[in-house]
Amino acid sequence: MVDETSIFIGASRKPDDSYQRAEELLLRYGNRHGLVTGATGTGKTVSLQILAEGFSNAGVPVFCADIKGDLSGISMIGEAKDFLVKRAGEVKLDPYQFQEFPVIFWDLFGEQGHPIRATISEMGPLLLSRLMNLTEAQEGIMNIAFRIADEEGLLLLDLKDLQALLANIAERADELSARYGNVTKPSVGAIQRTLLVLEQQGAANFFGEPALRIGDIMRTTRDGRGAISVLAADKLMMNPRLYATFLLWLMSELFEELPEVGDLDRPKLVFFFDEAHLLFEDAPKVLIDRVEQVVRLIRSKGVGVYFVTQNPLDIPEKVLAQLGNRVQHALRAYTPREQQAVRTAAETFRPNPDFDCATAITQLATGEALVSMLEDKGVPAMVQRTLIRPPSSRLGPITPDERRKIIAESPVAGQYDQVVDRESAFEILQKKAKEAQDAEAQAQQQNSGGSRWTIPGFDDVLGTGNRRSSNRQTVAEAAIKSVVRSVGSSVGRAIVRGILGSLARGR
Repeated sequence: MVDETSIFIGASRKPDDSYQRAEELLLRYGNRHGLVTGATGTGKTVSLQILAEGFSNAGVPVFCADIKGDLSGISMIGEAKDFLVKRAGEVKLDPYQFQEFPVIFWDLFGEQGHPIRATISEMGPLLLSRLMNLTEAQEGIMNIAFRIADEEGLLLLDLKDLQALLANIAERADELSARYGNVTKPSVGAIQRTLLVLEQQGAANFFGEPALRIGDIMRTTRDGRGAISVLAADKLMMNPRLYATFLLWLMSELFEELPEVGDLDRPKLVFFFDEAHLLFEDAPKVLIDRVEQVVRLIRSKGVGVYFVTQNPLDIPEKVLAQLGNRVQHALRAYTPREQQAVRTAAETFRPNPDFDCATAITQLATGEALVSMLEDKGVPAMVQRTLIRPPSSRLGPITPDERRKIIAESPVAGQYDQVVDRESAFEILQKKAKEAQDAEAQAQQQNSGGSRWTIPGFDDVLGTGNRRSSNRQTVAEAAIKSVVRSVGSSVGRAIVRGILGSLARGR
């Protein structure tokens, strides 16, 4: 039926609904990216699950997000339920073997998996601005902040580092405006307020060290299977912008760190973007252009990117054109936009004279899809109406006890649990402010010289006029106290880098 060079997807059907042939994804074209679309409840998650199983068995590591918790079942052996066995017979999956897969659970909040972190430096001003929904003027100040961090050697590792740097920028607004353009304290204050909201939403858990090592999501087991990294995203989806920004950052990191390898006999990693519409909603054109650039170029580094979403219109046309392997589940066509989505989906397939593609999309049953994979020479196959094969692992979520056991036995257990907080921008700027304060106090003491007198509770009734009231704070003192109140973790690997890191910087 299939061999070690392909992944079995299911069986296509003839016009009379009889068996036609096995549909498979050729591993050598696994890095040519893909798309899984369909309305809610049509079987997208199962399609993602069998693709992840197939890549894992082929020795390819997988990274995917678990939006509803259903995908966690891939870590447990499947059960021979009647409807699964029936489907296995319909697609001629013989023998239908059940197995569990090597899974590493991750969670930005550290609750349902190993903590996963990035540094502010790695995230870069473009993605941070996207995450915080900044205005154009505020985004400009964010770019200035990263430029200053670069020039002055300030590591931006966690939220308190960025807060300290922004407080420093507010103090130096006049000086920096002369060098970089208008820097206003109200704009800086607006960014600080947005950072506070971000912190309260849990983003402080994400920014800091130890940062995720790319090698830990590219592991293979001793028996040669690829590890499946599953990101717990049910809570994360309460902040969809953070979810989308994290996945964009991770794809950017893969692009930055992995070497060029050209076309291999199988990918080095496959990356699934579930709820892909969140990546592009309200995204600025420059960000969409960068994503298109990364998707186009990352395949030469052996990485396959698969977008999973309800509607093909969710994906920008430039990105959609890069997706060679496609699984289209049923779409509903009640509104004009839904009808347009059906036509768009149909037009992206190589036509099959046996049926009308647009009509078939609205008639597909659950667990059935239109499938078109790349054939020899990378040419898209003629679209086929296909019954999707049943998964080998458990269909549905695992229990909390099962999850805890897998996390405890994970190959990365204990490596990310303890937050590291080394010297970075916060500590450096705090030290400079303290030194400036001490120098000011010493100068005032020298100027007073003991030849003046004061009345307790009043300042400088007679004398040089250089002393300040004991009840007032300097700007530096206020900045220090404000920043100290902030809570965060720390540390990073680089100052500024990444193809998605800056508006002004490319590759």
